[in-house]
Amino acid sequence: MKKQLLLSAFILLGLASCSNEQTALNTMENMKTSEMEAFDKAFIRLGEPQNQPTQEERRNNSVELSDRRKEILIPASKALIISTGFSETEINKKTGGDKAKIIAWALDINFKKKDEIYRKMKSDH
Repeated sequence: MKKQLLLSAFILLGLASCSNEQTALNTMENMKTSEMEAFDKAFIRLGEPQNQPTQEERRNNSVELSDRRKEILIPASKALIISTGFSETEINKKTGGDKAKIIAWALDINFKKKDEIYRKMKSDH
């Protein structure tokens, strides 16, 4: 009887622990802005079969994304940058319209915002 009670206590403790972890993950997802979610989804779309690098793109052995693949990320990248208070004109002025620079800027913003969310969650717990 004592063993069953002890086993039940451990199981309940384990379930509570898993429940808390799931709550933390859900909270982080809920704290993301819609622009951050769209940006993350755009990166996921790069992995879809129709968006994979072509044979020609692979032969170039470049670590840089092709223009075709950059076009998938540009709308979400610009939306994320604009959500921080910059205008389309300011984006073009600062980057010279360079798609790689726009994507890099958006990546930087996304990482900083995720870091802020993580620190906020850590301070709350």
